[in-house]
Amino acid sequence: MKNIFLFIASIFLISSTVCAKDPTDDGGIFTMKISIQIKSDSGNHTLTATLENNSSAVAFYELLKKGAVTISMSDYGNFEKVGSLGKTLPRNDKQITTSAGDIILYQGNQITIYYDKNSWNFTRLGKVVLTDSTTAINKAELKKILGKGDVTAVFSILEQ
Repeated sequence: MKNIFLFIASIFLISSTVCAKDPTDDGGIFTMKISIQIKSDSGNHTLTATLENNSSAVAFYELLKKGAVTISMSDYGNFEKVGSLGKTLPRNDKQITTSAGDIILYQGNQITIYYDKNSWNFTRLGKVVLTDSTTAINKAELKKILGKGDVTAVFSILEQ
C-alpha cells in the first residue's frame, strides 16, 4: 500500500512539474526576446533585447503577444528615453544602477531605454543586445541610434 501511494505521489509530482513549465523557458534558459524599431533623428534602427525572468517582463511579453506596442519617448536627464506604456504592469522594483541598453519599467507604466547610468528603485525588463548576439550594446552606439530629441519605439516579439 505504501509503495502504491509513493508511486501515485511521484506521478502527480512529475505531471504537475511538466504542466507548470513556462513556455518562454527553454531548458532552464529564459528566452523571451523582443525587437525594438527606433525612429529617431539619426534614422530608422532595429534593436534586439532579451527580457528578464520576472513577472513584469512576462506581463510585458504577454502584452506584446497581442500586438506591437508603439511608445513615443522623450529624453530625460541626458541618460534615458522615456515614454508612457498606457498600461500598468506588475512591479519588481529594487535598487539598481542602470547601464547602456537597460530597458526599465518605471512606476509600473513608463518604459525607459537607458543609454547611461542612473541609480534608483526600478524594475529591469530587459537588456538591448547587439543583433544576433548576447553582447550588450555600448553607450556610444545606443546614444547615436536614439539620437537627439524625441523618438518613436515600436516593441514587438522577435520572430525566432
